[in-house]
Amino acid sequence: MRHGKKINHLGRTKPHRQAMLSNMACSLIQHKRINTTLAKAKALRGFVEPLITKSKTDNTHSRRVVFSYLNDKFAVSELFREVAPKVADRPGGYTRIIKTGNRLGDNAEMCMMELVDFNEIYTSEKEATKKKTRRRRGGSGKAKADSSTEATAKTETTATEAKAETAVAEEVKEESTEATAKVEAPKAEAPAKEEKAEEKVEAKKEEESTEASTKVEEPKAEKKEDSSESEEEKKD
Repeated sequence: MRHGKKINHLGRTKPHRQAMLSNMACSLIQHKRINTTLAKAKALRGFVEPLITKSKTDNTHSRRVVFSYLNDKFAVSELFREVAPKVADRPGGYTRIIKTGNRLGDNAEMCMMELVDFNEIYTSEKEATKKKTRRRRGGSGKAKADSSTEATAKTETTATEAKAETAVAEEVKEESTEATAKVEAPKAEAPAKEEKAEEKVEAKKEEESTEASTKVEEPKAEKKEDSSESEEEKKD
């Protein structure tokens, strides 16, 4: 009969039981969640939670004490680097046991054991419900005056913000008009430049034609002068 005996031996000798619990604790620290029987989970809770409390003080002594229980340097480093900072504000109760029904072979009660702070679903829901609301009395004159001053300050801030937005919008419009004017100015100058170029080409052509005609007329005049001179010589 087990009168006053609080330790569940789990059908194992003490060295076997200690080795099994240390192995399960390492798995829980590394994977943050394990599936096991309900009896083993309750025994593991009393084994691993004091080690997590010990990991809150990160020094050589606490690391050596935790290593004497876990006998795994990777699990010890994981516990002190990742688990301890997340659990720093929690005063105990680091694990959660969720029953998952009975096992088919021997009908043993099964459960899932996890670290509380590493379950994102529960933590996100709690953060959403933790929004603080303050209740103020409506009878005091100071509260009403404070509320009126706050309302006026809000209206003033909104008015200043609206003015700033309108000024920014006007600046943006002016910049856009200047940019469009700069873009359109070269377009308007382009046809004028083309017309000037055409006029220059035509003027050059006219000059060339006049020069050619003058060159053609000069030899003719020279020939006439030569013929007149030859006629005078014949007469003589």
